[in-house]
Amino acid sequence: MNISQVMTPDVKVVSPTDSLQSAALLMRENDFGLLPVEKEDRLIGMLTDRDITIRAVAEGLSPMETEVQQVMTSEVEYIFDDYPVEEAARYMSELQVRRLPVVDRDHRLVGIVSLGDLALSEQQSAGAALNSISQPGESGLI
Repeated sequence: MNISQVMTPDVKVVSPTDSLQSAALLMRENDFGLLPVEKEDRLIGMLTDRDITIRAVAEGLSPMETEVQQVMTSEVEYIFDDYPVEEAARYMSELQVRRLPVVDRDHRLVGIVSLGDLALSEQQSAGAALNSISQPGESGLI
């Protein structure tokens, strides 16, 4: 089974010039804590609720005046939509992440795959990935 068969295909995205406030509203309206950042139909970053809290609010930046690109994570790990589900579980475990953007071979965003998506298709793979992600790493962080 491939990632394209289990991923969430309809992904909300933000622009790098959107305000943090508008991104946070989109997160709240859709009940998620992660937004891909796209520019000219290309994935250029990821914004999490944690980015907003730690990199902006804690630093005293105004959510209305601060742009997404100022606090987003620019180095984005992703997986191709034609990879097997088992590969996604292994990669997520290796990276210790719970979600990955999914791109096609033209590097265009086509979805997001989460551990929940994997759990619906491959209980053992998702369970192993979650177990690995939930273990403290060298830094002691989960």
